[in-house]
Amino acid sequence: MVCIPIQVTEDQANTLRDLAARRGMRLEDLAREGVERILKENRREELWQRSLQLAGSFTDTASDVAENHDAYLEEAYSA
Repeated sequence: MVCIPIQVTEDQANTLRDLAARRGMRLEDLAREGVERILKENRREELWQRSLQLAGSFTDTASDVAENHDAYLEEAYSA
């Protein structure tokens, strides 16, 4: 594990402590859970953007994407 010191407001600290206590977990574990949620959300957003870019790359060059999407995907992923 890597220690990354952060500063939060007094209200944030109190709220986080209360939430951790209600969940029966340590504050550190609650913080790691929050970080993991942010990272997963970011990964989903990156995948969504890549999908849009991939789909958009065919709009100008191919009119048969609906019928031949598997072949186009295979071509794009092999590149």
